[in-house]
Amino acid sequence: MNDRHASPERHDDREEIARLLPAPADWDLPREQHLRHKDLLMRHIDRDQAETATPEPTAAPVRRARPLLRPALVASAAALALAAAGTTGAVLSGNGGHNDAAAQHAATDMRPAAALLHRISNAAANHGTLTVRDDQFAYTREKVREADLTSGKAVVSPLKDYESWVSQKPGPLHTLGLIRADGETMPINADLGDTKGTPAGLSRPTYHWLASLPTDPDKLLAYLYAKTPAAEGRERDQAVFEQIGSLLGGLMPPRTAAALYQAAAKIPGVDRSSRVRDAIGRQGLGIVRDDTRYGVRTEWVFDAKDYSFLGSRSYLTKDAPYGKAGTLLSSTAELAHAVVDKAGVRPAAEDRTKTA
Repeated sequence: MNDRHASPERHDDREEIARLLPAPADWDLPREQHLRHKDLLMRHIDRDQAETATPEPTAAPVRRARPLLRPALVASAAALALAAAGTTGAVLSGNGGHNDAAAQHAATDMRPAAALLHRISNAAANHGTLTVRDDQFAYTREKVREADLTSGKAVVSPLKDYESWVSQKPGPLHTLGLIRADGETMPINADLGDTKGTPAGLSRPTYHWLASLPTDPDKLLAYLYAKTPAAEGRERDQAVFEQIGSLLGGLMPPRTAAALYQAAAKIPGVDRSSRVRDAIGRQGLGIVRDDTRYGVRTEWVFDAKDYSFLGSRSYLTKDAPYGKAGTLLSSTAELAHAVVDKAGVRPAAEDRTKTA
């Protein structure tokens, strides 16, 4: 493709990759200083892109699926995609698992997405570790938009307020906490059919459980590929990417957060974008991946200054029985997090970790 036909974003990616290439052999600048200069330059690029980029006209904000934190009133993007599997054409399979060679990982580390994720990882690693007791609750406040698919068509809800109080007991539990949606408070119940209750784990990630995960990115990624629930015909790489996304936004040990971002950088197909916004319109740096099987793009949005997680969105990238390309499926905006002693009680303003 000639340069004059290349899209501005692809041209930007080529320039950014060029900046990430190793210095020529006769460069006498010490490696540590070179990396510091490169990181400073990339920060300027991120800030400039966040200030000048405009949102794509069809890419509305969307909601990530966070297991168990809200009543099952709305079908998730993953469930929607599975329901549509029978109406789509040939299956486009992923690579089948985490079997990438070391050479491929080395090449992946040169991608703009990997460079951004490593900076996000470094920022996360510098956050303070919390003291969280088993008898406490993790508090989250967020804004959400979701597509209701029960009618067979995507009907996008207005922006809603959500607050949740999730128990930190290791479990298994039948009542996992409380959820407050637009002023109505309801219990968060165990998985449907789980008569023994739900223990801490991927579907109920307590702070202590998250702290128990491997902090080596390769070992953590192998664990996620092994433990992420499988779905027939679903791209394995996309399922793991979305599994990581479901863990973002809440309270998390710094070392675990850092490892998750580094692990995400190793998933094939992960890309970056400067044209992303969360549910309340905050523009930031995007880590994205397209599910080519179902035509859905999932985006994570990060603050351009401190790399904090702002929210997420997902939307259709091709026409489907339930909506046209660009149809919003879900969108979130993270507003506050805290640890509290009692479910249903809001934390004091000074005790909150704010992202807005």
